[in-house]
Amino acid sequence: MMEEVERLAEEIKDDKLRGMVLELLRKPTLDFDYPCLSVEECPAGAFQHHSYSGGLLQHTIGVTRLSMTLCDLVEGVYDGKVNRDTVVAGALIHDIMKIYTYEPRGDGSYMSSALGEKVDHLTLLVAELYKRGFPVDVVHVAASHHGDVSPVKPKTMEALIVSIADLADSELSRKTLRAAEYLLRQMGENQPKLGSSREALDLVQAKSREGWDGVRKLSNGKS
Repeated sequence: MMEEVERLAEEIKDDKLRGMVLELLRKPTLDFDYPCLSVEECPAGAFQHHSYSGGLLQHTIGVTRLSMTLCDLVEGVYDGKVNRDTVVAGALIHDIMKIYTYEPRGDGSYMSSALGEKVDHLTLLVAELYKRGFPVDVVHVAASHHGDVSPVKPKTMEALIVSIADLADSELSRKTLRAAEYLLRQMGENQPKLGSSREALDLVQAKSREGWDGVRKLSNGKS
């Protein structure tokens, strides 16, 4: 998935900004002396959404693609103007510092790290973007990507686009995971664990196509 993330970064037309984004994605280091997960392993959440190994990159791709589609909508339907470089840059890096805020439990799930219990990923990212000299509009996208519950609400169209895409992709994952967990509990699993959104989606779609027999087949195969 990292190859797909880097391919999406090529959509950034400005050479300097594209280079800064790629450098951050490839080397998301902080001055704090704390351990971190690899970008490839990191989840995008401990429970709520994309809460499995590889979830961060999957969520990053989802948010970036959704953001690009929303750019098309704003320009093609509403006749607005969007700085696509700012949108793509913000979407690609918006959660990168989660590598410092989660750690594995040992059973395939994740929990907040020692640093993550004290400083959130959004604050870490804004500080690092400032240090690296990112444009203020990209910093604003990072600072406001949680929408109305961010430290600052989105004040630009670019920030609004990324915050909406972030919420949409998060909710798609969250609701699919919770639905699949419900189905597995009905099959007798007390603490169902899912390795990916694809696994969850397969269960939900099996229920739609084949009813409980479809869920039972997948559940038996999973175990």
